[in-house]
Amino acid sequence: MLRKWFKIKLWKRVIGGLVLGIVAGLLLGEQSVILKPIGDLFINAIRMLVVPLIFTTLVAGVTSIGSAAKLGSIGVKAIGLYLVTTALAITIGLFFGTVLAPGVGVELAGTAPRPVAAAPGLVERLINIIPDNPIRALADGDVLSIIFFAILFGIGILVAGDKGRPVGEAITSAADVMLQITHMVMELAPFGVFALIAWVAGTQGAATLLNIFTLTVAVYVACVVHMVVVYGGLIKFVLRLPLIRFFRGILDAQAVAFSTSSSSATLPVTLSCVSDNLGVKRAVASSVLPLGATINMDGTALYLGIVALFAAQVFGLDLSFADYLMIGLTATLASVGAAGIPSASLFLLATVLQVIDLGPEETALIVGFIFPFDRILDMARTAVNVTGDAAVAVAVGKFEGQLDEEIFRRPAVV
Repeated sequence: MLRKWFKIKLWKRVIGGLVLGIVAGLLLGEQSVILKPIGDLFINAIRMLVVPLIFTTLVAGVTSIGSAAKLGSIGVKAIGLYLVTTALAITIGLFFGTVLAPGVGVELAGTAPRPVAAAPGLVERLINIIPDNPIRALADGDVLSIIFFAILFGIGILVAGDKGRPVGEAITSAADVMLQITHMVMELAPFGVFALIAWVAGTQGAATLLNIFTLTVAVYVACVVHMVVVYGGLIKFVLRLPLIRFFRGILDAQAVAFSTSSSSATLPVTLSCVSDNLGVKRAVASSVLPLGATINMDGTALYLGIVALFAAQVFGLDLSFADYLMIGLTATLASVGAAGIPSASLFLLATVLQVIDLGPEETALIVGFIFPFDRILDMARTAVNVTGDAAVAVAVGKFEGQLDEEIFRRPAVV
């Protein structure tokens, strides 16, 4: 029996858990809250892996690259691609926000305001990248600071030469151990997803979606278009690689991202998919993906654009072309470094809405209106973020000669 269970691909088991969770949640209603602790245990188990996995795989990746110059080349390409795809994401979001007009006719009567603080500015974020205490950064799970320290630590190993080699080998070994632990934890995914989705469906119910039906359609359609057109175009026409094979190779990561709504929590699965299924060498995957899980928030940028137009339509604002440009620029900057946790995007709204002269009161009303069912929207944008991480990792691997195309092109077993 167990052997048959493990023969089923993980993504199929996760999707099965998701579907059964929806059914169970709708049947149990508010009583589904008893299942939430099981989902929380699964999320905690994944989050337990994130910090040691990022640190060990990133240090191992830096040392395997062999030189700081090569590392710089990879970093420039990755960040450049992330910024380009984010700009395209916000453009797609603004397009569908305009065409579908999700805020027209929406009434906020009865909505309880939900105060939201402005996100830290870009300069503050850049300053905070350098940790004053790297041990505390590791303990706090400050991903950007961990990435900075891990890269610096890896460069230090390279510069130390023979004296640093034993440290590098030990951390590379630790990275392999962490990946094995990741595989073990991910076998719990179907059960964790079942519990989480049952709780969401039971406490929120399908009826709540009617209040934001058009907004939900706009977000989901925009997310699908972005994944197919932007990431698909990158894979198919720029890299000349089989598109269907790419999407099949990352199904496990997409399923976990969709169900957990956390790109950081999905990072261990994304690393496994990109390396094992798509043939991206560990040196590139372990450098590009942790960076992407932190700064590549295409789904967030897309979502912020749509919700900004939603808010403008609700309050009857006529936006100029300059307003659209400001929304696009602000949403792009606000999304960089957004926390890879559920509903983090929603609390960046204060930064974006202020550029179209919506104050704290209006922002609080919009957040209060969307927050009860934001998890459903968050699932889609997290899947976009993770897909983008994988696409950029494949692109950088191809550009750097660190992609095993034989692995990438082999028939996928789904």
